[in-house]
Formats: sequence, structure tokens, C-alpha cells
Amino acid sequence: MAGFGQAAGALERRLYAPNRRAGAAFTAVAVGVPVVAGLAAAVVTRRQPVVRAALVAAATWTVLGGRTLRRESAVMAGHLEREDLTAARGRLNHLCGRDPSTLDQPELARATVESVAENTSDAVVAPLIWGGLLGLPGLLGYRAANTLDAMVGHRSPRYARFGTPAARLDDLLNLVPARLTGLLTIAAAPLVRGKQAEALRVWRRDRNDHPSPNAGQCESAMAGALGVRLGGRNVYFGRTETRPFLGDGPRPAAGDLRRAARISGAVGAGAAVLAAGVALVRSGLVRR
Repeated sequence: MAGFGQAAGALERRLYAPNRRAGAAFTAVAVGVPVVAGLAAAVVTRRQPVVRAALVAAATWTVLGGRTLRRESAVMAGHLEREDLTAARGRLNHLCGRDPSTLDQPELARATVESVAENTSDAVVAPLIWGGLLGLPGLLGYRAANTLDAMVGHRSPRYARFGTPAARLDDLLNLVPARLTGLLTIAAAPLVRGKQAEALRVWRRDRNDHPSPNAGQCESAMAGALGVRLGGRNVYFGRTETRPFLGDGPRPAAGDLRRAARISGAVGAGAAVLAAGVALVRSGLVRR
């Protein structure tokens, strides 16, 4: 999606104004173009199922980030297990935008676990579900919206108003996938010697405490599945946020990163099965 990011950056420079109207126009164009491209490809290949399947497979491979997410978690776990904080701090920006300069080992582990939990929804479950529901337009449109949120949806003086439409669209598109991610995380808890009942209890109690309407769904379930406590003070470059605690256990350790990655992989596999089932049902309805 690097090419899309460059194109969206160029479009932002042309349309930017410090208000929501400009942000809405930017979001509509930046998301609309990939959706239209996906629709056009679907129409052109409607009598060429092999070509369409190849396009969907290529698009899915492009937009999914689960493999990268698990690899980065494993790399971070290795750094922390060797107590190489310099390397771990230098690696954190591959996962999230926090300032790592003062983070100790448990805080680096917490940041990684939280990123794995949230991005399992954003980079794996959501694109699979939208692809299953809408095919190519769903895959490309969702990934475009999620990329825009990463570019302009964060809080800053420049994007306080301009980025709001992109952030709200991303929140809307992730409402169902985030909750599905939470449920699949609970189901996968025994894979890492976690307890489904405890994960469910923490998820039900803590999921709505997070300021994000979606991130808390994923992070609370992960906290319960791993038996750790997430949340706390997050320092970004130029701002600080204090998040409520999620879960009742100790702060995460290096070994919890590998457990989180295993859960992430299982959640992705479960979502892929569900998305394939949705796609089969959808294709059957279309033929009728």
C-alpha cells in the first residue's frame, strides 16, 4: 500500500484545509477511487472466475498484515529476552507510534501486546471480513480507509478537524471486526494456556473502558487471554495519554509477546474461515 500512501499524500496537499469539509472530500476521493477500481475489476472479470480469484488473492495478500505483525512481535520478544533495551526501543516504531526512549522492559512488552491485539483486528480480521462481504471493493476500500486513519486520523493541530472524517469512517468499518476479534481471541485463549472464562470476564468488564470504540474490544480480550494487565500511561511524540487498566494480572513480559503472536495467528485463521464462508454465501446469492 506504499503507492496508495504516496497518492493519498499528494491528494492531501491539494485538498487540505483546517476543516472537516475538506477532510470529508479528501476521504471520499481517497477511499472512493479504490472502491470504484475494485468494482470495475469485479465487473470486467465476472465471466473469468480464475482471473477474478487471482485478483482477489493478490489483493488479499497485499492488504493483510498478520505475518508482519507476528514477525515483529517475535523480533521484539527476542530483544527483550536478551535484555537489549536499545534494540527493543529502536524496533518499537515498527509496531506503534509511541515514544520508546524512556520505556522499560515491561512497558515495551505492553506496547507490543497492545499493538498486536489492536492490529490483529485492523490488519487481519477487518480486511478479511470486508473482503468476504464485498469482494475486491471491500478489500481495497477498507484498506484505503484504514491507511487514511493512520495518516491523518490521529490527534494533532494539523489534523484536529481535517482528519476527523477519516477517523470516524475507520471507526465505523471496524465496529464489527473489532468485536469479532475479541470473541475469537477469547476462543483462542487455551492455545496459550489461558482460560476462556477469564478472558470473557475481562472482556465483558473492561472492553468499553478504552477511549477507542474498537481497540478496547481487542485489548481487553487479549489481556484476559494472557492473564496480564494492559493500559496505563502512553507517551507519544508531543502528547501523553493515560489509558484505563485492562485485565488483572501483572504487566506483560517477553514471553507474553510470543503468546500474543500465537493468538493473533489463530484469530486470523478463524477470521479467514468465516470470511470464506461469507464469500461463498454471497456468491450463491448473487448467482440466484
